[in-house]
Amino acid sequence: MSELIKLVEAEYQENRQNFPNFQSGDTVNVHVKIKEGNKERVQQFQGTVIQRKHPNTNGETFTVRKVSSGISVERIFPLLSPNLDKVEIVRKGRVRRARLYYLRSRKGKAARIKEKL
Repeated sequence: MSELIKLVEAEYQENRQNFPNFQSGDTVNVHVKIKEGNKERVQQFQGTVIQRKHPNTNGETFTVRKVSSGISVERIFPLLSPNLDKVEIVRKGRVRRARLYYLRSRKGKAARIKEKL
């Protein structure tokens, strides 16, 4: 039984290599596959990574937050989901925390994150 589990986990570890090394505070562009009827298209979701949960496991997820028309939207993506096409890093952010929940209470200039040089 454990041999089968290790085999499946090894397959997912290969998929992990397709994604760049990003962390909280980074601005990323996530390409998500969307199915509408019998058609499939790729939709982009660009925003700031607030957190990464369960790193280096098969259940790893990351939360991306963006502000669209004055309304904040957060989406949680499983890293090894077959619906994720690719993840692009737009800019690296300089933060001192792993979880950026404080951004939820801020807006405008107060919600900016400095860029890592």
